[in-house]
Amino acid sequence: MYWINYLPIITTCFAAYFLVVLYRHWQQKKEALYIFWWMLGVFFYGAGTITESINTLAGFSTANFRAWYVLGALLGGAPLAQGTVYLLLKRRVAHLLAALLVTVIVVSTVLVILTPLHPELIENNRMSGKIIEWHFIRYITPFINIYAFLFLVGGAVFSAIKYAKNKAYRSRFLGNLLIALGGLLPGIGGSFTKFGYVEVLYVTELVGLICIYSGYRIISVDKQSSVHSNQAAFSIH
Repeated sequence: MYWINYLPIITTCFAAYFLVVLYRHWQQKKEALYIFWWMLGVFFYGAGTITESINTLAGFSTANFRAWYVLGALLGGAPLAQGTVYLLLKRRVAHLLAALLVTVIVVSTVLVILTPLHPELIENNRMSGKIIEWHFIRYITPFINIYAFLFLVGGAVFSAIKYAKNKAYRSRFLGNLLIALGGLLPGIGGSFTKFGYVEVLYVTELVGLICIYSGYRIISVDKQSSVHSNQAAFSIH
């Protein structure tokens, strides 16, 4: 199934479209930091799939691998999750968590840039974290991924539960379920990369982003007011 290796190109194009949609949304309400972080999240999501596209079209390179690891493993879902943090929590708490998240990502990025690599371990042009010599770096990423899971997936599930209590919020309930599914799928795909099945990640990245976009669109056109004060404060959902 060689064609699967070209899926990241499609994902990148779709992420670019989604980014434009979010940017226009944010331009109308720049005070909505949750939209700003979602915009960053989609940008890094697409940037990560660009590195996968480069690997498919041009072959392996150490520079592209480092970019892939930073954009995918470190920034794949965290900014999207931080958007949910700003949606659900008080701004002071969200600022604190954002500072901690950025610090961890910056330190981890420096380590990824500095670590020696072993390209000889690459099999069939499949990028994998196993070529990193400083193995402890791979123990940092699970903490970032857990953070992303708790707030992106957990936050969407939490919202869906709140909306499920009222039939008038059916659209927002469905939208949040789609966002939760979209946030979960790349994590499932990422777990397969540890066993050499990078193609599974390519599929789940595309389907996951489509789910997140679909959930966002359903919620953004819904006329019911949000149950979250940080979202309801803005006329545009």
